[in-house]
Amino acid sequence: MPIFDDPLADAAEASAALRGLAHATRTFASPADTYPVIGELLAGVRSLRQVLDQLASAHINARARAHDDAGNQAAGATSALAAADELHQAGTLLDTVEWRLDAASQHSGRIAWHPAPAVEDGPARRWVSVVFLEGSEADEVLELIDRDGTDAAIEHLAGHDYGAETTQAALENGYVYDEPPAGALDKVATRDVYTLTYNPFLGHVSLLREHDTMRDPALLGVDAPASASASESGREAERAAHKSTRAVGAAVSRGRDGADWFTRRPGTASAHGRGLAL
Repeated sequence: MPIFDDPLADAAEASAALRGLAHATRTFASPADTYPVIGELLAGVRSLRQVLDQLASAHINARARAHDDAGNQAAGATSALAAADELHQAGTLLDTVEWRLDAASQHSGRIAWHPAPAVEDGPARRWVSVVFLEGSEADEVLELIDRDGTDAAIEHLAGHDYGAETTQAALENGYVYDEPPAGALDKVATRDVYTLTYNPFLGHVSLLREHDTMRDPALLGVDAPASASASESGREAERAAHKSTRAVGAAVSRGRDGADWFTRRPGTASAHGRGLAL
C-alpha cells in the first residue's frame, strides 16, 4: 500500500507493482479486461508525469547544496540543472504517451467482446508406435511411397499391427506419444487411425496408431489384425525402437507356418515329428 509521505518506499512499491503488471499481462483470460487496465495505466502515466516535474523541481530548488565528488559546488549545481532539464524532457515525452493511451482507451471502450467458443473436452489422444524402419527396409517403403503413394505404404506397414498386443508392447516399452513424433524435415500422412511419418533425406519411416482404437480393415483393404504371441509383440515393439523389424517378421512368419516343436534336433536319427505318446 502507498505511504504517501516516503518517496523511497513508494517508488519501490511502484516499481514492484509494474513488474507484477508486466508479468500478469502476458495473457488475458478475458480480452474485456484490457480496457480497465489501459485506464489504470493512463492514470499511472499522468501521475508519473507529475512525479517527473517534482523531481526536476527538487534538483533546481536544492542546487545550492549540490557539489561534485571533489567538493566543487559550481560543478554540482550544473549537474543538478542538467538533471532537471532531462527530467522535464522526459515529462514532455510522456505527454505523447498520455495522448496515445487516451486514444487507445477510447477505441478499446467501443469493443463488445464476445465469449470464446466453447471447447468440448474429450479424451486425450495418444499414439502408439507400430513400426520404425530405417536403412534398406525404409528404402523399400520410401520407394513404395514414390510409386504408389502414402496410402499404399500405410496399408503395407499396417501388417505389423497386432492390435491389442502391439498396444500393450508399446505401453510396456514406453513408445506412447501425446503427438506423433516428427522432425523438421519429416513428412506426415494419415489414414484411418494411422499416422505415417517418413524422411527420404534421412531414410527412415515410422507408423503410429491412435491409442485405444482399432483399424478399419475395409477402409485399408487389409485383413483383420492377426494374433501374435505376447513375446512376439514385445519383440516387434523393441524392433521398432531399434529401427528394424526383419527378425521379428521372420519370427512371426515361423509362428504362423506352424513349425513342429517336437521335431528332432538336426543330426538325430529321424527328423519326423514324434508327437506325444503315452
